Order: sequence, then structure tokens, then C-alpha cells
Amino acid sequence: GNVKPQDEPEPQQLTKQITGAIDWRREGIRYKKNEVYIDVLESVNLLISSSGNILRSEVTGRVQMNTKLTGMPECKFGLNDKLVIEKETATGRKKPGVEIDDCTFHRCVRLGKFDADRTITFIPPDGEFELMRYRVNDNVNLPFRLIPAVQEEGQTKCSINLKVIANFSEKLFATHVVIKVPVPKNTSKSKIKNSFGRAKYEPEQNSIVWRIKRFPGKAECMLSADLELVRTVRPKAWARPPINVEFQVPMFTASGVHVRFLRVYDKAGYHTNRWVRYITKAGGYQNKI
Repeated sequence: GNVKPQDEPEPQQLTKQITGAIDWRREGIRYKKNEVYIDVLESVNLLISSSGNILRSEVTGRVQMNTKLTGMPECKFGLNDKLVIEKETATGRKKPGVEIDDCTFHRCVRLGKFDADRTITFIPPDGEFELMRYRVNDNVNLPFRLIPAVQEEGQTKCSINLKVIANFSEKLFATHVVIKVPVPKNTSKSKIKNSFGRAKYEPEQNSIVWRIKRFPGKAECMLSADLELVRTVRPKAWARPPINVEFQVPMFTASGVHVRFLRVYDKAGYHTNRWVRYITKAGGYQNKI
């Protein structure tokens, strides 16, 4: 007889809902130095047609925080959110913001406040947590531009030329760049020239894999490959899968999102040091050939 209906909340949850108890942070936390580390981590997804038109581009991002703060501080966090900045433009600011969609938050964020005026306020958990996730679809800054040219000569030869341009500032550089250029399955020999990095034909991947440890901003690099193909009994058209690119670009956001401020309010009125890092990596970053 003591079975509870499914939709009745636990007494504990009810108390939380009524009193707004902060169960993600305990009282009495103390630090000698009050610090907040913010990481904005973005993943850029791109599909480009063989003629260079963008078929799909979007950025998914998350904001990771690590807080070392004394007491029960209230934080206010601001991004260059278009909707917030448009309200402020009356004061003479003209810097356009970014259209940020699909925001989801850690449960410490006051959703009522965000829904009302898009302010992000919260009493943070202690230590590491994910504050929010978001998506951006418009005006994506594409870190790399690819210009491929493929020529199939009969059934026995194929040549591939690829130019790769880094669109980000020359003050920055990409790391762990891996460009996989597909080749026909019946490739028997390859002659590859590339302007920097290391490129080699990897038969098990049916690709030329080009690895560049450090790719400077605004740099251009070239790869050319002459392939010899084995004649097949039943020639089948090569399906031409897309070129796939992997990379990381520190201190760059493909969405243009940046942290405008993090304010920490605590009754003790202490000083807080803040550090912000940005990193953009490839999600599915592909160029058809």
C-alpha cells in the first residue's frame, strides 16, 4: 500500500523547489587566492561542395569553468550575445554581437533571468563544471579554406592538387593538422610533393594523409600527387569521398563568440583573478572533390 505514484516528487526535491536550496555547493569554502578559469571550446562542422559552395556550416560550443572562490559568491557571465548587445547599442556601442542559439545551462544558472533578459547569473559549484552549451549557424569564421583540383586521365592515371589556406590571424597557428585526401582504391604508385609537413599514401585508408604539426595563420600550402592506378577488369567510377580535415586552433573561435565579462559578487568583496582560453577544433570538416 505504500507505493508512490511516479509523478510525485521526493520530499527532498520538493524542499529544494520551495526553498531554492543550493545543493551543488557547500557553505564555508575558503581560498587564499580567488580564481576562475574559463575555457571556451568550439567544434566547427563544415561541408563544402566541389565547386566551393558552403553546403553546411555550424559551430557547437561549450563553456567549461573551474572556480576557486571563497564563500557563496554570485557570478554574472557575459558573452558578445547579439540580443544583449543590441539592447546596449543605444549607449553608442556599435560592435555587432553573435547570434547564439540553443543555449543549455548547468542547473546552477537562473533560467528565469536568462529567459527575461538573457543575463547568465549563478552561484557556481566549486571546482570544474560545464556552465553552458550553445550553437552558432551564421557568419562562421572558417579556419581553413581548401581549393582542390582532381584530374582522372583514363583508367590508369589520376592527379590531385590541393591548396590549403589558413584564414585566421598570422599571430595564431593551428596544431595537429591532419588532412586526409582520398584516392582511388586501385592506386598502385604515388608521387607526392608538398610545401610543408609530411604527406604519404596510406593504402589502408585509401588516402594520402598529410600531417602538419604547426600551421601558421594566413599561410598557404600546396600538395600535388600523381597517382598510377591498376587497371581493373570491371572499371567502376571512383566515388570521390570528401577531403577530411582535423585541426586545433588555440585562441580562436569559429563562431566569433568571446567572453565580455565575468563579475563575482561576494559579501566579503574580495578580488578575483580570471583567465580565459579559447580553442576551436574540427568536428566534421569536409570538402567534396
